[in-house]
Amino acid sequence: MIQLYATLHTAGAISRDYLARQWAIVSDEDERGSVTIEQVLWAIAIITIVGIVVAAITAWVTKASGDLANKGTDVGN
Repeated sequence: MIQLYATLHTAGAISRDYLARQWAIVSDEDERGSVTIEQVLWAIAIITIVGIVVAAITAWVTKASGDLANKGTDVGN
């Protein structure tokens, strides 16, 4: 009789653990997707910052090259 009790107890424990794991997978408490969203937002922020820096450097280089071109024509006069 004790063997039957031990077998049923073990089967119940295994079933409870299995159901708990399955519930964690389908429940709303699982936040695995939030990490992905956070990474996407960080990537967008970094791309935006890099875009601003590139635009600033491009504007500065264009202005500097225009100034050098103007100075070059002034030297010849």
